[in-house]
Amino acid sequence: MEMRKYRTAMILVIGILVAIMLWQSFSQPSVSDLKGGFTEVAFYRNENNTGPVVRVYIVTVADPENAEMEAYGNYMLHTKFGNTKVYFFPEGNPTPTNVSGGDVNFSAEFNSSYIAKYEKNASGLVVFEKKN
Repeated sequence: MEMRKYRTAMILVIGILVAIMLWQSFSQPSVSDLKGGFTEVAFYRNENNTGPVVRVYIVTVADPENAEMEAYGNYMLHTKFGNTKVYFFPEGNPTPTNVSGGDVNFSAEFNSSYIAKYEKNASGLVVFEKKN
């Protein structure tokens, strides 16, 4: 009888621990929790899996005044020795849909349209530039 109570108690404790771990796993903050109303419009990733991985994101922002753009950039994937860039455009304005790697990521006609740029380089240094 004593062994049965011990076994029931252990199953209950393990069940509670598993429930807590699952709840914490699924309640982590994400991009959708950030202020600003972000929508990913275009994405580029080079096909080079043996060298540096380059990622470029084009994102529209519904509320640029209150947007947490740098936090959004921190949520984006980054590979060690790779480069990640995120360009933020105001929602409703012309936005590039064709994106490429390298120094020039989209057509020059959109250079004056983006409101901020987030970049994490190969050494992990983050540069966030917001236009005025």
